[in-house]
Amino acid sequence: MINRAIAFIYIAFIASSSMVFYPVALLIWTLTIIFDRRLVLLHQFTCFWASLYTWLMPAWFFTIEGRSRIRRKQPYIIVSNHQSQLDILAAFRLFVPFKWVSKAEVFRLPFIGWNMVLNGYIRLVRGDKQSIRNMMTACEAALQKGCSIFMFPEGTRSRTGILKPFKPGAFILAHRMKLPLLPVVINGTREALPKYSLNFHGKHRIRISVLEEIPYRSFKHLSVEETALLVHRKISRCVEA
Repeated sequence: MINRAIAFIYIAFIASSSMVFYPVALLIWTLTIIFDRRLVLLHQFTCFWASLYTWLMPAWFFTIEGRSRIRRKQPYIIVSNHQSQLDILAAFRLFVPFKWVSKAEVFRLPFIGWNMVLNGYIRLVRGDKQSIRNMMTACEAALQKGCSIFMFPEGTRSRTGILKPFKPGAFILAHRMKLPLLPVVINGTREALPKYSLNFHGKHRIRISVLEEIPYRSFKHLSVEETALLVHRKISRCVEA
């Protein structure tokens, strides 16, 4: 009962605070859209907005490793394992400019989804071939502007923590755009917020690890499938199932 009460209060805080933060995001967008073509300032505010929900949860202890490896002016295709909805908040703790690829229904959420639209994040309707084509076109346009793209190549959350096979989209982009891949590993979120659960699950340590980037020259001779397997192996070695 106590855990459910904590979860209810936490969700209520997210909902109510989003009504406050969204107008601020809209103001930032209005004032910066002319000169900030990558919307970096708005994204940084969004990182603060999302990170606040982890900073204010004392039961979640976050550590970030390897952030210094990220070259901020280098556009990447960032790929990460996916175990929980909490992974999204965890990724924002990196405070690195990127565009999310996210399922289309999230963009319809009041305030949070509207802010995703402001940020120019990229929507995807699962299983819709035209949506996939549109997503790839939008990703290429963002990468050409110098924006990184953040994707969960498993496509959906793993209930067991065991890394699922990777879908090819991120690796097609890396080959097509001749850009480096940046693997990120998130551990601890599955226990803190399991799939299909909105309950509170006590104290947990969550670790975000930025691995060494994989330059294009190291996989340009590989096929898309071989590249996906290469990155899958690197991430799976660091995932705590």
